[in-house]
Amino acid sequence: METIEIVILALIQGLTEFLPISSSAHLILPSQILGWDDQGLVFDVAVHVGSLLAVLMYFRVQVWELLLAWIASIVKREHTPESRLAWFIILATLPAVFFGGLLKDYIELYLRSAYVIAFTTILFGLLLWWSDKMAKQEINEYQLTWKTAFYIGLAQAIAIIPGTSRSGITMTAGLMLGLKREAAARFSFLMSIPVILGACVLMLKDASEQNVSFSGPELGLGVLVSFLAAYACIHLFISWVSRIGMMPFVIYRIGLGVVLFTFLLAS
Repeated sequence: METIEIVILALIQGLTEFLPISSSAHLILPSQILGWDDQGLVFDVAVHVGSLLAVLMYFRVQVWELLLAWIASIVKREHTPESRLAWFIILATLPAVFFGGLLKDYIELYLRSAYVIAFTTILFGLLLWWSDKMAKQEINEYQLTWKTAFYIGLAQAIAIIPGTSRSGITMTAGLMLGLKREAAARFSFLMSIPVILGACVLMLKDASEQNVSFSGPELGLGVLVSFLAAYACIHLFISWVSRIGMMPFVIYRIGLGVVLFTFLLAS
């Protein structure tokens, strides 16, 4: 891979992993428009590791508190808001694991299409707009119940459909269920930790079976760029989302979907 390709693809992964704009919609653009070769599984793992490190670093204090509280809830039977939130994150991860494993082959065979991605980019963008417009914004992530956490987890499972956006659909569900914008974003980002970790493990398994070769410097650059982009993205999004709302991302998604459709029909 050329250095410019590494930087651009790592930037795309780092930014779109956490913004509600669909990483899959963006990752097809270089190959469709510029004719770049597929970056391969090992590079995918590298840029996902960068995103994972970014969310862990940004929420390091909260993650540590949640981990200690979760352990205490098991060992000492001590239940606190932090331990409940930790259990809710685990609960919200289960639907993605179940449906991802059940439908993985079907998705790969029938839905990993540029047309599907263009359509879902627009569709779930409109749903994000509606949820933001109707949101009551009454509670934070510590006030969730097991039912609302599970519903957000079910929404996260929908993100196995390319173009949906994992962060976008979980924030959409969170807003529908009464979360404040910042709380919906924080819960979505915390939910990403086990999901990204699991994705890295599965991609590493597939890469090892394919005996894929890699270059250390290329992977290191991919991790670094993805980390920096994702960290900046998380910080800025949480800082701005209460003021700007979701409308800029809705407009962007609709525009991106239209561009994708136009390009696909023209070619």
